[in-house]
Amino acid sequence: RDKLVTGVQTCALPIYGLKSAGRYAMPIELTKDNIESTLNDNEIVIIDFWADWCGPCKAFAPVFEKAAAANPDVAFAKCDTEQQDELASGFNIRSIPTVAVLKEKTLVFMQPGMLPEAGLDELVRKVKELDMEEVRAEMAKQDNEQAAATA
Repeated sequence: RDKLVTGVQTCALPIYGLKSAGRYAMPIELTKDNIESTLNDNEIVIIDFWADWCGPCKAFAPVFEKAAAANPDVAFAKCDTEQQDELASGFNIRSIPTVAVLKEKTLVFMQPGMLPEAGLDELVRKVKELDMEEVRAEMAKQDNEQAAATA
C-alpha cells in the first residue's frame, strides 16, 4: 500500500468493478486545487486521466460523460495530464487514458486504456457494491504479512 496523493490510500485488491448529493451530471475538471475537496466531499470518485492530443482519450470522453450522466451519485472527474502534471505524477500515470476509482479516499481500481461502455458501467456498479470494511481488513492483512516478511 502506498500513498500516491496526500490522504489517499491504495488497495492491492484486483477489483474490476462523502456522499454526492447528485450534483454531477457532467464530469468535473480535477485539479491539484480541488482534489482534496473532491475526495472529501464524495464517497466515490472516478477519474479519467487524459490529454488533448490523445486520440483514444477523445474517443473515451463520450463514454465517460454518459456514465457520469447515468450516475449522479458518483463524482466523475477529468484530469488533463498536460495541465495537471503534478497531480498525474502523484497517481503515477504512465499512459493515457487511465481510469482511477477511489472509494472513501482509497484507490480501489486503476487501469490504463479505454474502457468500453459496458465495462465502465460494470465497474461503477461493482464499486458501489464494494464493502469497504472488507477492503480495509484485507489491506490490514496485507500490511501485517508484509511487516512479518520484512522482520
